[in-house]
Amino acid sequence: MSMDWKDKRPNRSRNLFESFFYAFSGIFSAVKKERNLQIHLISALFIIFLGWFLSLTWIEWLFISFAIGGMVALELVNTAIERVVDLATADLHPLAKQAKDIAAGAVFIYAILAIIVGSVIFIPKLSHYFW
Repeated sequence: MSMDWKDKRPNRSRNLFESFFYAFSGIFSAVKKERNLQIHLISALFIIFLGWFLSLTWIEWLFISFAIGGMVALELVNTAIERVVDLATADLHPLAKQAKDIAAGAVFIYAILAIIVGSVIFIPKLSHYFW
């Protein structure tokens, strides 16, 4: 397996540009390949547009930002865990399944929290348009 993505010299500290490059590379790779992350990002764009349309307050934007940012970040961590587990074993090992299921469960719990936050913020505002 090639290790060209990593410098082989010990104790070499990366410069800031390289660190950002690797971070963005990981994000773009996940966005390109992960359907769930794509769904979260499309949902985030819709929520941002809706928030703009409904003129959210700065505190509402803060909560929405944490809900969106946390969801995307947790989905990236879940993807990383899935990749590491797949790299570690090709077998259907019970611990590999458990690691993947636990990571997916964390994403699910945060998604429920994000829905609750969004509901608390958006339902009262949208109720003025529909009721």
